[in-house]
Amino acid sequence: MATKRERQRQLARQAYERRLERQAQRARRTRQWWIGSVAAVLVIGVGIGASFLAGAFSPAPKSTAASSKASPSPSPTAASAMVDGKCVYTKAGTASRKVSLPPATPDTKATYTATITTNRGTIDIDLLNSKAPCTVNSFVSLADQGFFNNTPCPRLVTTGFYVLQCGDPAGNGSGNPGYEFASENLTGATYPADTVAMANGGGATNGSQFFLVYKNTPSGALAPSYTPFGTITSGLSVLQAIAAKGDDNSNTAGGGKPNESVQIESVTISKT
Repeated sequence: MATKRERQRQLARQAYERRLERQAQRARRTRQWWIGSVAAVLVIGVGIGASFLAGAFSPAPKSTAASSKASPSPSPTAASAMVDGKCVYTKAGTASRKVSLPPATPDTKATYTATITTNRGTIDIDLLNSKAPCTVNSFVSLADQGFFNNTPCPRLVTTGFYVLQCGDPAGNGSGNPGYEFASENLTGATYPADTVAMANGGGATNGSQFFLVYKNTPSGALAPSYTPFGTITSGLSVLQAIAAKGDDNSNTAGGGKPNESVQIESVTISKT
């Protein structure tokens, strides 16, 4: 029969093991949210499949590699979205809304701002054209073609990292523009409050989905794998009010649909 001291040691050891297991589970949830579960990273779309970064409601029917083979364009890499001064946009998946590919040659000297009008308020963004020209070029092209108009922001995360995911006309993680491209501006990338960044499933799988950071993300919570391409200059309080309403916890990897539904009514671009 165990002595009282031995029993205490056993209980302490079990408590310690439970604490380690909880920490491991949190770490796994963080990794899963961004790299693979249907509830985590962005699904670039039916046909290219990555999981919905911030949203997450659809499976990944095909691999990115299979989609790239079908494209006449050279496949972009995670290291470079631009080749010989031209942005590489590779056709992939089935577009949620019919749009043209962005122009291959971006206007790198332009200054762009974006205004996202939602049913909860307006968010103004300075786009980082000098740092992520191909990403900004794509975002501007999609906005000008009305791709984002009347689309939901179907995932909110309020624990661990703090983002609202948008840019998915399907509202279920499958929304994409019918093309993909590589990441940019990743060196030293961090995700403080006011950051706008692309959602992706790794490598050259950026499409239309993006996330808005409404609260400082703890160091190490997000790997520097998601192109920061904008800074929120007005409307952070709109996002924080949405976050304060919480989510329905429908995503097994954390977060879920906002309790207060969020709809993008329009995205307008100003160029100088």
